[in-house]
Amino acid sequence: MQIIYTDVLVVGAGLAGQRAAIGAKRRGHDTIVLSLVPAKRSHSAAAQGGMQASLGNCLGASGDNEDIHFADTVRGSDWGADQEVVRMFTHTAPKGIRELAAWGVPWNRVQRGKHEITVDGKKQTVEESDAAHGLITSRNFGGTRKWRACFVSDGTGHAMLYTMSNQAIAAGIPVHERMEALALIHEGERCCGAIVRNLQSGELLAYVAKATCIATGGYGRIYRVSTNAVINEGMGAAIALETGIASLGNMEAIQFHPTAIVPAGILVTEGCRGDGGLLLDGAGHRFMPDYEPQKMELASRDVVSRRMEQHIAAGHGVQGRFGEHLWLDIRLLGKAHIERNLREVKEICHYFLGIDPVNDLIPVRPAQHYSMGGVRTDHRGQSPQLRGLFAAGESACWDIHGFNRLGGNSVAETVVAGMIVGDSMADFCDSQEGALQISTALVEEFGRRERQRLVAISSGTGGENAFELTRLMQDTMTASVGIFRHGERLREAVDTLQGLQRRAANITLRSSAPGANPELVAAYRLKRMLKLAQCTAFGALQRTESRGAHYRADYPQRNDREWLRRTLASWPDADATLPTLEYEALDIMGMELPPGWRGYGDRDYIAHPDTERRQHEIDAVLAGLGETADRYRRQQALMPFEHLLPTHLRKRNQRVGDEL
Repeated sequence: MQIIYTDVLVVGAGLAGQRAAIGAKRRGHDTIVLSLVPAKRSHSAAAQGGMQASLGNCLGASGDNEDIHFADTVRGSDWGADQEVVRMFTHTAPKGIRELAAWGVPWNRVQRGKHEITVDGKKQTVEESDAAHGLITSRNFGGTRKWRACFVSDGTGHAMLYTMSNQAIAAGIPVHERMEALALIHEGERCCGAIVRNLQSGELLAYVAKATCIATGGYGRIYRVSTNAVINEGMGAAIALETGIASLGNMEAIQFHPTAIVPAGILVTEGCRGDGGLLLDGAGHRFMPDYEPQKMELASRDVVSRRMEQHIAAGHGVQGRFGEHLWLDIRLLGKAHIERNLREVKEICHYFLGIDPVNDLIPVRPAQHYSMGGVRTDHRGQSPQLRGLFAAGESACWDIHGFNRLGGNSVAETVVAGMIVGDSMADFCDSQEGALQISTALVEEFGRRERQRLVAISSGTGGENAFELTRLMQDTMTASVGIFRHGERLREAVDTLQGLQRRAANITLRSSAPGANPELVAAYRLKRMLKLAQCTAFGALQRTESRGAHYRADYPQRNDREWLRRTLASWPDADATLPTLEYEALDIMGMELPPGWRGYGDRDYIAHPDTERRQHEIDAVLAGLGETADRYRRQQALMPFEHLLPTHLRKRNQRVGDEL
């Protein structure tokens, strides 16, 4: 077996993976990126609406800053996020977006003068200032108090990924395409690289590295209808789980996006509603103000998705050929706006629905969209259990999203986490801890183990079909571990998944071709997807509360007293059919923003006993500083975070009107 040595190995060539690779390479470390597909075909290209960063340039963003972005993100997470990491994120996001601009991302810009916008279904005229002319502009997104989503029409991810990929090429970073990591090589609690399969030839190779980064995206394909690409099956998180050492965080936290087209499940961006689009029911009635009179269509995604399903269940949906749905109306935005700022949406509607959104309503229904869970990391992006293993982007639980992600924060996270993790890996490689001594015998043993697994699958005679079992898994997750969850259905899902795990041991392949073999790939991925599905279902069963996107109909209250904790799932016994769950308490006494009301629905939650005490502490600290203290001093007095950042990222961000 060929062994390839490098300083840094990045598994995944999307925005997070390539930015992390660029960061490590800048510091002088040899870096290799592995990708299932050509880098510019990574799922990051599918991001449409925007990247959150508090630039504060346009009129709708006026007054925005890191403090407001921080508060929006913490509330959006339903207080499940790590607040120190959220601070690191909101501080670095403006730097990330400006770096991308310098690299060539053609962000939409502020244009001085009067402009017509659509707000609450009505046309308004606003006037942009001369001072902001030519600066990066932003659009409105759900769950935010300011217009913060910086965009490139509705092809934001495409523009970002192509630019990022070009930078990686310029840096001389090799991307090994059509390569899949099958297992992490580890010695004790030290990660040393990965065993990798060439998807074209079937050859197994070993990549030995001082630092290994998982950046493979989400695991949305454990569901039947998902906005995720077909490659988003969670294999990066799965191979970390299969070490039996690394843990996954908050796997039950699954986001459903309100506006996926019916029946394909392809996303149409939140930018449609941010720009003024409306949600209508079967009678043409705009229903969101009935449920959420303040934020309406721009409530947080978990809230809008639940309200949509609730409205359909009440009999107000549209009876369509492919089941019930609701309407998204962007006709009021006008042809010029749609063809300038929502071009991808128009193309999707044309090619997949045969309609023109300039004149026609778009059939939509919530679909699985994002995985808040992933490889649990510390603030540096490193696994606390497995040294040398890092993760970034959707495959990580870093944890800025908690139990619900704000739109645009994921695209921002890929860049920001990539920036920070790239430096963290370089620091690790430069340290004594990063020194690596590993025997070729151990590497060969990991390779032999994976080869035996593939042979066992190829020679199986049990008669089970990998594609059929995958479909049953996806149906189970969609039916029982979706937007609304209930203990009885979750228990049934756990039992069903255990049965599928047993059946997956008896798969028979029609072809045992050693090279390109989609059936073999489906078979070995299925076993890992079932583990991820079980972490999700079993974690949801155990969490007897509702928080963010995790909504238990039998436990509708958020329960901070019992459940202000992060779920940690591990799989120490390879033959087990259930994960081992542990819980990591969130420290209220260290929070800058103690738990409270999110701003949606009733003020109905069970408070943590330390919340009031922490709020009194905060009030006393701020009173002691006096009214003359600026926001930086006030923030640092409550929860210092800048020391956690790489030195070159600690400087303050500048905005229109700030003194040089």
